[in-house]
Amino acid sequence: MTIVKFNVPFESLVEAITSLDLEKKRELLEILEDLVFESEESLEQEPQVMADIEEARKAYQRGDYQTIQEYIASKSGKTS
Repeated sequence: MTIVKFNVPFESLVEAITSLDLEKKRELLEILEDLVFESEESLEQEPQVMADIEEARKAYQRGDYQTIQEYIASKSGKTS
């Protein structure tokens, strides 16, 4: 398979995708989902991301976290 790289304005890309039939859109969606999954897996292996995850785990073990309910209450001015 030959890969050719070129720049396409995002708006043109959206326009081209809009013109595809449903089957081609589904095929494109599958390709994009695979690419996103691969990118997310690669991201998880980056040293800074791994360090951030480890720090978050340590904070959780120390009890240094806020529940979603506490967060929502703090943003709405309520206290629990």
